Amino acid sequence: MKAGFVGLGAMGAAMARNVAASGQLTAVWNRSPVVAADLAAELAIEASRSPADLASKCDVVLVCVSADEDVLEVMGQLCTGLGPGTIVIDFSTVSSETARQAAEMTAARGASFMDSPVSGGVEGARNGTLAMMVGADGETLERVMPVMETMGRSIVHMGPVGSGQATKAVNQIMAAGINQAVTEALAFGESQALPMEKLIDVIGSGAAGNWFLAHRGQTMTQGIFDPGFKLKLHHKDLLICRAMSENSGFQSRVIDSTLADYGRLMEQEYGDEDISTLYRLKRPE
Repeated sequence: MKAGFVGLGAMGAAMARNVAASGQLTAVWNRSPVVAADLAAELAIEASRSPADLASKCDVVLVCVSADEDVLEVMGQLCTGLGPGTIVIDFSTVSSETARQAAEMTAARGASFMDSPVSGGVEGARNGTLAMMVGADGETLERVMPVMETMGRSIVHMGPVGSGQATKAVNQIMAAGINQAVTEALAFGESQALPMEKLIDVIGSGAAGNWFLAHRGQTMTQGIFDPGFKLKLHHKDLLICRAMSENSGFQSRVIDSTLADYGRLMEQEYGDEDISTLYRLKRPE
């Protein structure tokens, strides 16, 4: 199967490298041509002239961009190159409605669309251990499993197109709550003059242990906030979650409080730091 990758940010480039390692990646495209050219040279594959050019040469097109409008823009460019039977897989985090719009665009060309947002951060993208939440026809998913398995450890079919994005919204709300709980609890521990390294180790081995504590606890308490998942991107995702919640008449205090906190941090120019930079608002002065 010939695969092409569109969108080569930190996540996309890492995912593309894993597809290339399996011998299935033939072409890449990025809005910044030099990024695509450099990765293509590294992987000894083609840097396509346009999304349409890439789509015309591939059986499956993988997309990883930032926002709803980016997905629809890329889809508009891809569609002129899509042929019958081509499958487009979008790994971006967008709304379920955007996923359904993209599916309509591909269907008009005789192609298929899957929404497959991912979780696991840059580490998971590099290691090929992402969790993938798939909205698609089951037969379509089966066809592309050899490509998906190069990037993900957990690939779960959640239902028709849009279901993947709804599942990712659940993930992002839960991640916000975990971020709030871990940063606040560790700030409390610091206020009690506890040895933080020991505290994180013992708490992490018990019922309150979680991925975020294990992977971000030590760094955040040392004032290190190198991005695994940028705060401004989680803020964008939570805006999507809030819009979806409002459409269904659901209210979430976690969404509202986290958006407010993230807004304060973005005003202080911490948007490009890891979401654990929330600790800045919690830790004792």
